[in-house]
Amino acid sequence: MEKFFVNRPIFAMVIAIVIVLLGLLSIGSLPVEQYPDITPPVVEVSASYQGADALTVDQAVATPVSQSVIGVSDMLYMQSTSANDGQMSLQVTFDIGSDPDMDAVFTQNNVTSATAMLPDAVKTQGITTQKAMSGFLMVFSLYSDGRYDDNYLSNYAYINIQNELLKINGVGKVQIMGAGEYSMRIWIKPDMLNYHNISIADITSAVESQSGVYPAGKLGGEPAPEATEFTYTVTMPPQINTAEEYGDIVIRTEADGSQVRLKDVATVDLGSETYGTTSAFDGKASAMIVVYQSPGSNAVNVGKQVKATMERLSDDFPDSIDYATVVDATSSIRAGIAEISSTLLLALVLVILIIYLFIQDIRATIIPLIAIPVSLVGAFMLFPLLGFSVNIISLLGLILAIGLVVDDAIVVVEAIQVNIAKGMPPKQATLDAMKSVGPPIIATTVVLVSVFVPVSFMGGITGRLYQQFSITIAVSVIISAFNALTLSPALCSLLLKKRPEKTKGFFGAFNRWFDRKMDGYMSFTSVLTRHAARSFILIAVVAAAIFGMTRLLPGGFLPEEDQGYLMVAVNLPDAASLSRTQVSMQEIEAIIKARPDVEHVASAAGFNMLAGIATSNSGIVFVTLTDYNKRKYSAMEIADQLNGELYIAVPSAEAYAFGPPSIPGLGITSGMSLMVQDKGGNSVGYLADYTRKFIEAAKQRPEIATISTQFDDGIPQRHIRIDEQYALREGVSLDELHQLLTTYLGGAYINNFNRFGKLYQTYIQAESEYRQNKENLNSYFVKNADGKSVPISAFVTVEDTVGVEYITQFNLFRSIAVNASQSRGYSTAQGMAALEEVAGEVLPQDMGIAWNGMSYQEESASSAGNAVYVIALVFVFLCLAALYNSWALPLSILLGVPFAVFGAMIFVLCAHYVNPVYVDNLFMQISLIMLIGLAAKNAILIIEYANRLFFEQGKSLAEAAIGAARLRVRPIIMTAFAFILGVLPLVFASGAYSSARNVMGVALVGGMLIATILGIFVYPLLYLVVAKAARFDRKRELQTQEEQNYGNNGIQG
Repeated sequence: MEKFFVNRPIFAMVIAIVIVLLGLLSIGSLPVEQYPDITPPVVEVSASYQGADALTVDQAVATPVSQSVIGVSDMLYMQSTSANDGQMSLQVTFDIGSDPDMDAVFTQNNVTSATAMLPDAVKTQGITTQKAMSGFLMVFSLYSDGRYDDNYLSNYAYINIQNELLKINGVGKVQIMGAGEYSMRIWIKPDMLNYHNISIADITSAVESQSGVYPAGKLGGEPAPEATEFTYTVTMPPQINTAEEYGDIVIRTEADGSQVRLKDVATVDLGSETYGTTSAFDGKASAMIVVYQSPGSNAVNVGKQVKATMERLSDDFPDSIDYATVVDATSSIRAGIAEISSTLLLALVLVILIIYLFIQDIRATIIPLIAIPVSLVGAFMLFPLLGFSVNIISLLGLILAIGLVVDDAIVVVEAIQVNIAKGMPPKQATLDAMKSVGPPIIATTVVLVSVFVPVSFMGGITGRLYQQFSITIAVSVIISAFNALTLSPALCSLLLKKRPEKTKGFFGAFNRWFDRKMDGYMSFTSVLTRHAARSFILIAVVAAAIFGMTRLLPGGFLPEEDQGYLMVAVNLPDAASLSRTQVSMQEIEAIIKARPDVEHVASAAGFNMLAGIATSNSGIVFVTLTDYNKRKYSAMEIADQLNGELYIAVPSAEAYAFGPPSIPGLGITSGMSLMVQDKGGNSVGYLADYTRKFIEAAKQRPEIATISTQFDDGIPQRHIRIDEQYALREGVSLDELHQLLTTYLGGAYINNFNRFGKLYQTYIQAESEYRQNKENLNSYFVKNADGKSVPISAFVTVEDTVGVEYITQFNLFRSIAVNASQSRGYSTAQGMAALEEVAGEVLPQDMGIAWNGMSYQEESASSAGNAVYVIALVFVFLCLAALYNSWALPLSILLGVPFAVFGAMIFVLCAHYVNPVYVDNLFMQISLIMLIGLAAKNAILIIEYANRLFFEQGKSLAEAAIGAARLRVRPIIMTAFAFILGVLPLVFASGAYSSARNVMGVALVGGMLIATILGIFVYPLLYLVVAKAARFDRKRELQTQEEQNYGNNGIQG
């Protein structure tokens, strides 16, 4: 093949140009995102039981729905939350790789089977099953200077902004946080109802009949008499949709002709569907607009379209209304990609310098340089076919590939230069060199591909991350090998010429220094060959050291990254009102806003983001940080500082600052998330008591920095006790009594109406002044069987009690969610292990813990970590055995791998004591897998050539080992340091997503440096020892006899 391309260099160039063009064409159509699509699909089932408390919702709605959904195909786990506002949310998490659309269909089918078991009020409102979007892409705040309240702002967003954003391809969901959508609110005055002897049922009936939409048919419609000349559509009065029109609804007409209208017994206004949440931006009333991205879309492009749409819509905003960007996840993606791209360019420059340092010829340097764009850009041409995207993982793969793709070209150029220096013509030198370097190039390519490709077939998040990383490198390496066997020899035959050795200047001094080192290396290697067996002692020591370091180096999953924003969860004392929460949050916002590294602050009071429910004593604050290069501290450091400041400055509330999870959509916070489960069917109090004991015990562990739960079973509440026997004796219907209490205190849905081009709901509820305290129940009356009004206070009493704000089920077991963070110097893996130990010590047998969110994925990934290394080693061994038709030769190659692992471990362990971010996480595991291939690659260059010298040229084993070392050590050093300098910028990376790059950089630099320094001495010894043990000399004798016998038989024939 080499001869073909050497004779037709233009053909080789055309292939390379086509590869680059295909890669460039593919880049433009690729989605850009933070990580590959590794967020497990989630389907959300939601329902509303108006007026019901958390326990009622849990028993009447969550339990039957959860029982019907459990076991749906590909489900990992599910979690339901039932709140005191009557809302039920069930989130079903599915395995990565399952079809989100089919997951939603299967879940909906199961939910349908539970519908018959649900209360009528729930069925009337309907049950919604939909795909839940992953983490939010952008958050905007629509605010005013005070002329408009949050109710107007929220509904302006609902009417004029939400649908416009939903029309953008790639936007999956738009959520408005703040006041609820418009609703026609009928605020009943119970004493006026009693005065006019009107019941709730009378009002509901009147509203339904007088505010509905009714068809009227046609005049002259078919079938009609033959003489009919015209057909007219008959219309009825339009549906009413204003508060004034609702107020004029007639409830009853008296005998004297007078009428009781709705406005006589109630106040009617166009209010809000919900009143529990308010939003603010920099202290001003606002509505937050949360935009979620559809899976598989281009995050950066979607973000651009969303921002362009918001800018266009803002031209039509009323005076005094404006918007601001609170969270822009694409900014961290863009910053991360920009940082990695600059790292890519810096690595490229460093690789060029190291190549030129050794080759010392501009023409010769150009040839490996050309391999970089061909291999890296060419890799993109397969991305659309594989469903890959441009993300942090794939770009890291390209950075690491820089040091690999030049290796093959360097080996080719170096070998051809040696032949040209001997006096061969360039073309002959090229053909001769390719005979010796072609097989090693193929072998090293097979090794690298066999390392990366098998691990890409693993499942779960780990497999998805490995997949994009490994396939990116594998494709680049394959193209590089093809380039080294086609374009590189073609260019060498055209460009390389005999040149005098540089003896003066910098290069002369470098050459003399390098030659002296090589002479010393050869002398020392010759001495070592006489004690080759002792190399196994060194390997044993290194293996023991690796085992010891695995005990010292903490494990982890994905590092916390600076994504440019923080969140602050705020909690006030139990049962605190919304107004109290707003006051405390204003204090917190002012403290946060005063920091120079904070750009904007937006908040939502009345919403507990960690629990996912609306509650008056909670709130969430979004903190937008200034640009990465404009602040001294990382997001994680700022969060730690805020926690200390807020703890002292705001004693009226608990405030906890935290960053988003490493993978959007996997939980709400960083750190660890788990569920304490009651598997014995005990009371809520039993579960809460042991959860508190578990948390208190966990706080004593040094691995745990913070641990808390949003759950509390001691929230002050009021319990209504009904004397049912007395009520029945009075002829009162219990159903009517229950309905009255539900309607007055919690509100009840009546029907819908149209306005502003949207459909809104009508609710009826007691006016606020009639539901302030238990004395208000004295004004509630219910009719008995005789139609007379009876005060419910006669058989209803109100007692002070405590209860819960919400109830959670996890896989059908009643559970309490707990969030924790590890102490500085400890990893999440150590924190999780500590929490499991505490659970085993504190919790009884009928209770346990279960991981969810990111912690579930980390727990799943930890069991597969060691399997990855085994798979990589086995596949490399098998490929080498097949390639060399030997079981012994691959063993001598792979025995050098421990040195690379040792180097990575010792460097990362030392770095860990300086910065705790350096742990044995997923990125270090990726680095170790890569080092397996790199160490084997270096060993192949020496051992494969030593094997050829022994079998083909009849050298002794010692002569073959030393001869191979003499010829191959220079290209090994060149390629090794090209790779080291290529990844060196990762060590010093900063800014967005720098933690991942730092860990990989330190591991790869350390591993490759130690593997090269020790390997060039040990590889010849390993070959010598293994060859003796495998009796290669006997094998050569047999091979020689077979060749002689074959030759004699040929002569005789």
